[in-house]
Amino acid sequence: MTETAVEIAADVAAGRRTPRDVVDAALARIAERDGSINAFVRVRDDAARAEADALAGRDLSGLPLAGVPIAIKDNVPVAGEPQRIGSRATSDRPSAEDHAMVARLRAAGAVVVGLTAVPELCLWGATDVPGRVTRNPWNPSLTPGGSSGGAAAAVASGQVVVAHGNDGLGSIRIPSADCGLFGIKPGSGVVPPQTTGNGWYGMSENGPLATTVADAALTLGVMADRPDLTAAGRDTDHAPVGVVVAENFPLAVGSTDPHWAGALSEASRVLTEIGHRVTASPLPYPTNPAPLLLRWVGGAAADADEIGSQGGDLARLQRRSKVHTAIGRVVNRRGLVRDEQRTAIVARVEDYLDRAGSDLIMTPMLARPPIRAQEWNRRGWLPNMYANIGYAPFAGLVNLLHWPAMSVPMGVHPASGTPMAVHLFGRPGSETTLLAVAAQMEQARPWARVAPAYA
Repeated sequence: MTETAVEIAADVAAGRRTPRDVVDAALARIAERDGSINAFVRVRDDAARAEADALAGRDLSGLPLAGVPIAIKDNVPVAGEPQRIGSRATSDRPSAEDHAMVARLRAAGAVVVGLTAVPELCLWGATDVPGRVTRNPWNPSLTPGGSSGGAAAAVASGQVVVAHGNDGLGSIRIPSADCGLFGIKPGSGVVPPQTTGNGWYGMSENGPLATTVADAALTLGVMADRPDLTAAGRDTDHAPVGVVVAENFPLAVGSTDPHWAGALSEASRVLTEIGHRVTASPLPYPTNPAPLLLRWVGGAAADADEIGSQGGDLARLQRRSKVHTAIGRVVNRRGLVRDEQRTAIVARVEDYLDRAGSDLIMTPMLARPPIRAQEWNRRGWLPNMYANIGYAPFAGLVNLLHWPAMSVPMGVHPASGTPMAVHLFGRPGSETTLLAVAAQMEQARPWARVAPAYA
């Protein structure tokens, strides 16, 4: 399947296809493909068909996502569906209403065909639950990433053309990189945020994963109620911008796989060919990881406590999650998360951009190929922390900044056979610039839209 959300919506709006035709085709692909991928935790066969039939009775001509099947990550409310967040600790009571962002997607004509898999409480960089492992369509022995791993696997296997994800420490960008997709995390306040816990102290944002920049921009424009974002995804004539490339590794120990480092070099050449101003300078990553780690554990504890207050059974949390949230409760009780921790880091990165005279920053997206697809939930907290931080150390800084960021595909790793990507981000309000630059990169170096086995 190589069609796009833009093409589907145009066909349905023009009457060349019906919403039911498109939804039936998507449900057939899910039935055929998902048994080996485990991207979905619930498929809404009857409900999606009923929604498609109801949609056919509306005026479709002005709907930007007319008839487009979409997958929603199982950590936001979808009316009539339980919100399980990958956990046996959560209630199976159906949600009473849609999250505001889901409501916008539906109002624009999208049809929710299913809910996608996540690791417990969306805490981890691989997607699995007891007895069920979500796999990467490019290499089933490896993870599609997390926490939007089911979303990425669903799109990269061609089951749907676009999916919702959210990103608190890279959870849109990491799976997008693992699976060869374009994914964008908007900055704070662009899309309605999470409605539970504290949104990981403001680090978590909703956004899309898609096979093309135009599809992601279209979906983000609807999520944000901002048509200018949709237009930016097709702006291949955007004026040159300054991009400062940071090759340095964010941690005191470790290094970037040479092929992933090579993807960064290739992206620098692409940007130069397009006409952008590319310079290089080491990024001043925080030397103290505490501001990020404290928000990760503290945000998880707030989520868990809300689950408990709504009838969940926290005794059923996985061992690794119990440790994570227990540490977080201590953090929250002692008030260890403070605004000045973040503002100092923001000032340092803004100064870096000012000195470079640049608009955007580019780094590798990951340090190495995805980790193995296995039941990480059976392992302890420390092995999970080591695995997560070791392969995906670049993303979290941007969540701490509250800035927009994106993952752009850039080649395939010769050993793992999985895609590689680069990471671009900029100041608040730079979503349109990011999308336009990504559209130019896609035009200059097109990528495979889905994994080879599903093309």
